[in-house]
Amino acid sequence: MTEKTETRPRVENPDAVVEQALRDYGEHVNDAMARLYRFMGFTTLEWEARGAVITDIYGREFIDCGSYGVMFHGHSHPRVVAAVREQLDRMAMHGRTLPHKPIADLGRLLASIAPGDLQYCFFCNSGAEANEAALKLARAYTKRPGFVAATGAFHGKTFGALSVSGRELYREPFYPLLPGVTHVPFGDLEAMEKAIGPDTAAVILEPIQGEGGVIVPPDDYLPGVRRLCDERGALLILDEVQTGMGRTGRWWASEHWGVVPDILTTAKALGGGVMPIGAVVAKAPIWDLFNANPYIHSSTFGGNPLACRAAIAAIEAIQEEGLLEQAAAKGEYLLSRLRALRDRYPQVLRDVRGKGLLIGLELTKDGHAGVLISELIDRGVIVIHSLNNPRVIRVSPPAVITYEQLDRVLAALEAGIARAAEVDADIE
Repeated sequence: MTEKTETRPRVENPDAVVEQALRDYGEHVNDAMARLYRFMGFTTLEWEARGAVITDIYGREFIDCGSYGVMFHGHSHPRVVAAVREQLDRMAMHGRTLPHKPIADLGRLLASIAPGDLQYCFFCNSGAEANEAALKLARAYTKRPGFVAATGAFHGKTFGALSVSGRELYREPFYPLLPGVTHVPFGDLEAMEKAIGPDTAAVILEPIQGEGGVIVPPDDYLPGVRRLCDERGALLILDEVQTGMGRTGRWWASEHWGVVPDILTTAKALGGGVMPIGAVVAKAPIWDLFNANPYIHSSTFGGNPLACRAAIAAIEAIQEEGLLEQAAAKGEYLLSRLRALRDRYPQVLRDVRGKGLLIGLELTKDGHAGVLISELIDRGVIVIHSLNNPRVIRVSPPAVITYEQLDRVLAALEAGIARAAEVDADIE
């Protein structure tokens, strides 16, 4: 981190608070992460957040273009916070014997914005949990054991979700995983056609691969996969955990290609950046088993009143504040200027791609990512790398970010890319 300046610390003796937190992190949470924070110079603590800005314990502000896609509404969106506070005063957690209104309201609302004829909802706490439920639902409905997934995919790190994810670094230590999973290259319709067989329960895909490096498929890909699934009796599961809820300028990224899945999963921005919540939405016939036995798949905290009220407010905010339109317009603004940077610094930036406010910067070398992320932190901008593609960093700001803030992000990116180019030249 750069030297602390005339900012107002949020606590007395912040250095001592940071040091104790990092020590506790290393001894009781994850030693490797604590050492990485120190090595990268991230010796501070997130303390407050509003809109597109995170403020650390020293009072220094960072424009948040990271947060793994969660903060589509920005931090502490007033509407979502107010809904959660109101529900907290009334009833935080449900007793799980009687029904409660927020889950019913959310089910109706989520079905109304879901693509096509998706109708029934199951609520959980994360994207990984949503994908686990989707895999079980597909097996139960089709009576088939197998799945086809994509290389480079990321669907979560629980057992089934990890089985259909596509990077060996995260899979190999936990072998054997779920049997009957085939991985094929993302965007390759011919490979998909060969992989879907009589034992395939479902194909599971992200419409745009996030952790794979913001990979946008060819325009004929998702429609082609939909056709193949229909022809062969397999279901199509679309994982919209990162791409859904407005991130790409539409409610769901699949809408860019006019594709309706049989099962859709969502999480991240569904909670409005305030509460964790995930969901599965599916067509009515597929829900037969869950309707016949509502306890066959459940979650103690899934669909709790606090999370449901947050999600309701999050959906209403998107509808009433024009956040889809803002994401589309601001995304195009960013993409056009980032592509100009690519043309100016081809030795650092290989590609710029994405839709809406999900943008990937592919770098020419692995080492550039670390340099660029560190330079951006020093300039007050947070971005994230892609877990399944270390050469790609993601720029995913909230839809509420201002154009003035976007210009500051672009200036920081240009300075960081220029610095990466200098480091590259020095090495060579």
